[in-house]
Amino acid sequence: MRGMHAGDFQSNKQHKRSPETIGTLAAFAAYGMWGLFPLYWKQLKHVESMQILAHRIVWAGVFCLILMIAWKRFSEIGKLLKQKKKFFLVFLASIVVTSNWGLYIWAVNIGKVAESALGYYINPLVSVLLGALFFKERVDPWTRLAVALAAAGIVGAAILYGSVPWVSLSLAVSFAVYGALKKRVGIDPLISLAVETFIAAPFALAFLFFRQAAGAGAFWNDGVLTTIFLIMAGVITAIPLFFFAQAANSISLQKMGFIQYVSPCGQLFIGIVIYGEKPTAALLMAFGGVISAVLIYVSTRKRIARSPR
Repeated sequence: MRGMHAGDFQSNKQHKRSPETIGTLAAFAAYGMWGLFPLYWKQLKHVESMQILAHRIVWAGVFCLILMIAWKRFSEIGKLLKQKKKFFLVFLASIVVTSNWGLYIWAVNIGKVAESALGYYINPLVSVLLGALFFKERVDPWTRLAVALAAAGIVGAAILYGSVPWVSLSLAVSFAVYGALKKRVGIDPLISLAVETFIAAPFALAFLFFRQAAGAGAFWNDGVLTTIFLIMAGVITAIPLFFFAQAANSISLQKMGFIQYVSPCGQLFIGIVIYGEKPTAALLMAFGGVISAVLIYVSTRKRIARSPR
């Protein structure tokens, strides 16, 4: 009997660990895909940023609609609409993530890939703060030191810039807030993303209609290849967001935030090596502080895990 109870306990322990393992893998999948995004958006650099954003919203909504029909899950949206607090949070998430998408596409297409990457290096620091403030996540002394180092790099960069790196900070804050909202809502990834895109889609469709009517629409007018890239923007938008929502529901904001460094590392590599961007002294200072923070955070995780709480 004693052995059976021990086995049951071990089985339950493994079962409890599995959602976090799935969430961790989902986070790596999402951020790995996002790290490659500059390669995609550069194919559409001849299209105005607002049109890319609008197509991204509309086709992501179409993709979600197809999945909802195939899996017969529309009733779950009705349930969400009855939960006013959760629906309001999803509504806010839609506004925040749409703003983040638009700013990111604009920054990439005007040659600010490296500065965009810096924003996603800063993002985990905001996630740590939000996790501590709203989800009571433990912030150990090493994490505080990591945050302080990264913040010092960002302040130094702002001084060298002569102004605040607003693109980086706006991307960082908006996506950290989006992650916090997703965690607070805690609903199924498909339902959450579907509602987010359905909220924004009418405005995106109206914008595209007027651009097409004015003869300035890129869809079809700029060739078959551009049209395909615009349509597929919905799919490549939706898939990593499914993984992201799964991660947000399963692991801490702090852990999710630091896994995120997979994404800006990929973006930075693409910006400097593939597109030949030259990082400024201010950007290098910011990266120095942030990368030092990452090294401290990652190298101390095992020690913190072993320490008594």
